[in-house]
Amino acid sequence: MSCHLIALLGLLSVSAAPAKETPAQFAKRTQWWREAKFGMFIHWGVYAVPASAKGGAEWYLSGSRMQVKDYEKLAPQFNPVRFDAAKWVRTAKQAGMKYIVITSKHHDGFCMFDSKLTDWCITRATPFKRDPLKELAAECRKQGVRFCFYHSIMDWHHPDYVPRRPWEGDARPATGASLDRYIQHMKGQLRELLTGYGPIGVLWFDGGWEHNAAELHSAEVNAMIRSLQPAILINDRNQLPEDFSTPEQTIPAGAMPNDRLWETCMTINDTWGYTKDNTNWKSTEDLVRKLCDIAHKGGNFLLNVGPTELGEFPEPINERLAGMGKWLAANGRAIYGTTKSPWRRLTFDGRCTVKGSRVYLHVFRWPDDGLELAGLLTPVRSARALVTGRTLPCSRTVADGVPAVRISKPDTLDPIATVVELQLAGPPRVEEPEPVIKPTSSGTILLRAADAAVHGSAQYESGNGHDNIGFWTNVSDYVTWRMEVTERADYQVALTYACQPGAEGSEFHITLGMRGGGNTVTGKIEPTASWTDFRTVVLGEFSDIKPGLHTVTVRATSMPNGAVMNLKEVRITPGRSGGR
Repeated sequence: MSCHLIALLGLLSVSAAPAKETPAQFAKRTQWWREAKFGMFIHWGVYAVPASAKGGAEWYLSGSRMQVKDYEKLAPQFNPVRFDAAKWVRTAKQAGMKYIVITSKHHDGFCMFDSKLTDWCITRATPFKRDPLKELAAECRKQGVRFCFYHSIMDWHHPDYVPRRPWEGDARPATGASLDRYIQHMKGQLRELLTGYGPIGVLWFDGGWEHNAAELHSAEVNAMIRSLQPAILINDRNQLPEDFSTPEQTIPAGAMPNDRLWETCMTINDTWGYTKDNTNWKSTEDLVRKLCDIAHKGGNFLLNVGPTELGEFPEPINERLAGMGKWLAANGRAIYGTTKSPWRRLTFDGRCTVKGSRVYLHVFRWPDDGLELAGLLTPVRSARALVTGRTLPCSRTVADGVPAVRISKPDTLDPIATVVELQLAGPPRVEEPEPVIKPTSSGTILLRAADAAVHGSAQYESGNGHDNIGFWTNVSDYVTWRMEVTERADYQVALTYACQPGAEGSEFHITLGMRGGGNTVTGKIEPTASWTDFRTVVLGEFSDIKPGLHTVTVRATSMPNGAVMNLKEVRITPGRSGGR
């Protein structure tokens, strides 16, 4: 794997593949994947022999600065005699996973299948000789789990793949190498995978970031894939958006714009391939709650396993998968086949999913003053705790002028997440008011990105240096906040934002209005060092603002270079007293 950076515009592109597919056909083809929610990722190869996190784990050839000819000496040491396909698939199934995606080939070019196009494969270069992917495909069919392939475009072993990596020790000359010829070789190996292993659920590309779609012949490659397996799903990592997006090691702050399909891939410790020197294991509780969060936002969770050189899952991984399976055995109906939460914000510590007229509340910590679900307009017919099946009393109430449902605390709480199933009179109708931002003790009002109402395709981002409204690529998008002013005064307006060089130049205005007109300040975006290098600028002031509720709006008036900005915060600071 790698740290995969998705292009700003590419993420928001809508897949047009396969050609002429209607929305109904797309929904039918992707139905199993959307309902599955939870899959197993497997990174396995000769890099399991050194098993070194310091060497880069699955990136060992690169991270250790080893020559290709020396890396080849690992293959005779790779003999996974304890590999048991039935046990692997059974472990995944008991963990509640519905599909398996395994590395047919990683960046080191080593094929974990019987390829007739190279000797750099498990059946020729190792003493094992067997094709583990053939055995896994058969077991997945037998046990009812979808079988899928990961395939790296990047190939540090093949003589035709360029660029070389001299900065990481590769001393091989590139003279005579041909990327076009390599792509033909890759197509041949994909043809082997897609014709010799039965129905394949997903083709999961990786390693495509060194070239653009034209150089990779991505449209041609994808068309070939779909000609061989018409029902297959293809991810977004060969520089075309295709069927779904793939955030890596992170969970988006919300659902994707335009209901774009997405899947978070994540490790259980810190590496994809097996390592002996990284034991930073995520807890079962953390992993289950991540699954709840992803389902809440309408995505899938692809959780990685790195088997040992002998073909076994490390015991800490087995323990965590068993724990997740136990939770899903009791609460799986709140995950599988569900759709995203209709609430942008919940008034309790937890998450929410929906299945028709049923709403599932995943409660991480039961509120001391009782659980209140604000904004639900559809009548509730019944409530019950999934873990016990017991009915929970609930009543209609009003919270801050908004209809709400109050649910009684179950006798038994799940320490990971207690799931409450609400049976409604119909699909949930939700009226969710914008929160009102109140002043701090100093009178300053902080309008943070996380609290904004986003209008359009822009979205809130968090993690990896982000805490902002990003993907702001449509000039008609805008954001708003409702705030309460308690002191009549003039208020200074400051904006905190980031903008990568090359995207600067957008003009914007920030307007304050109380039931209509109001004050306005304007500005023009200058570049910062990156999309996560934030700068604060003072834009002017709102004059003589009276106490009460006000709406603040940020709109772009021009966008010359493809994006507006990453907006982190608008800070409203009281100055001179008003009423002059």
